[in-house]
Amino acid sequence: MIDQIKFGTDGWRAVIGDTYTVKNISRVAEGTALWVKQQSKEPSIVIGHDCRFNGRLFMETAIKVYLNHGIKVYYADGFVSTPMVSMGTKRYGANIGVVLTASHNPPSYGGYKLKSNYGGPLLPDKIQEVEDLIPDHIDASALNISLEDAIADGRLIQVDLETQYIDAVKENFDLEAIKNSGLNLAFDAMYGSGQNVLKPLFPKMHYLHCEHNPGFKGQAPEPIAKNLKELEAFIKEDGSIDAALATDGDADRIGLYGKKGEFIDSHHIILLLIHYMVKYKGMSGKVITAFSCSPKIAKMCEHYGLEHKTVQIGFKHIAGYMVEEDVLLGGEESGGIATKGHIPERDGIWMGMIIWEFMAKSGKSLESLIDEVYEIVGTFKFERSDLHIDEALKQEIITNCKNNVYTSFGKYEVEKVETIDGFKFYLPNESWVMIRPSGTEPVLRVYAEAIDLDEVRSILKATEATITK
Repeated sequence: MIDQIKFGTDGWRAVIGDTYTVKNISRVAEGTALWVKQQSKEPSIVIGHDCRFNGRLFMETAIKVYLNHGIKVYYADGFVSTPMVSMGTKRYGANIGVVLTASHNPPSYGGYKLKSNYGGPLLPDKIQEVEDLIPDHIDASALNISLEDAIADGRLIQVDLETQYIDAVKENFDLEAIKNSGLNLAFDAMYGSGQNVLKPLFPKMHYLHCEHNPGFKGQAPEPIAKNLKELEAFIKEDGSIDAALATDGDADRIGLYGKKGEFIDSHHIILLLIHYMVKYKGMSGKVITAFSCSPKIAKMCEHYGLEHKTVQIGFKHIAGYMVEEDVLLGGEESGGIATKGHIPERDGIWMGMIIWEFMAKSGKSLESLIDEVYEIVGTFKFERSDLHIDEALKQEIITNCKNNVYTSFGKYEVEKVETIDGFKFYLPNESWVMIRPSGTEPVLRVYAEAIDLDEVRSILKATEATITK
């Protein structure tokens, strides 16, 4: 049977050794090569892989397919982050960038992301064009190409994407202000491909999980609170950490912790970034956020007179606006955020650097800066639950959502529903709950926001009880 290859919210993901195989990588690479040849008479591709098992093998497989089509290939030697490949794609003027990564998915997964020549996600219609060109089979002779010969004749070129990225950080941030601020900072790479970026810049910083471990110590490298217990414990035990940054497997998502070891979600990070860039740096532009983001962001935009737009989930739905329009920030609930002055790409380390620079330049604690945000939008808390339920129940819940079956969740009455991408139920007192199946994993996501954490958890509990009974 031929495995069907579909690109989800952010690329193709599959279990290594099951569907994620040399054969299927060859097929996806073939579709990519055919598409690239349609774009240019002298096509080129930038490619890199993350820290996962057999990354180099899968990368070399894809490279051979590209070379077989006469495509020039720029490759990174060793693991790299997604933002590094995106920057490289733009830098080298390539037609497309390819990142072999499963991002935040569990260690057993591999993946294949497509990047555009502007340095961000390939737009959905273009991804569909690539997908439509993926063949059922590929001639095995395509893999007989000699990489050594290709290097010798200049068709295959090694590039140092990591050093280029580090140089960009040096050029764009006031590193001395951060170093001289007295801030005690920490970084948790979750064994991901951003693990080497900050070490040469901040050698005295506290580093966690910044070693190569393809199994990620059994932990899905997604920077959310339940996966960052070691970082939380380290902050609480140390007692002197002012802020801690965490990034996911391919370093395009951000996680953030404050001085007390409290997790700071992406909604708060987005609000902090807008606040800093507008009030402190005098910047402007449109704000584009995914459907799962807090309505507080629209409130912040209204306060500063910024245009705000809500789009479907998946950064590929944001990137196009960042290329075509004057966009200050594009962001998702999942920790993927991009800002003006950088590539139109999610970048966890870059966003963390902005927050640290904000703290250093203002001389204020993260807690104080969040209080400034609360003065504008009001206090709130947020949490997400991932329900691992069988497919039949998941589909039943989605059908119920479509048919307006849920008019309340326990004591929480539904006031209105939005369905841009998933189902967002607005509840009393500016609270809301959202139900949506994941685009990359076999889970049903339930998101909730309320004035405090107890209320958030009460809403999540009531919602789960209602939809699974």
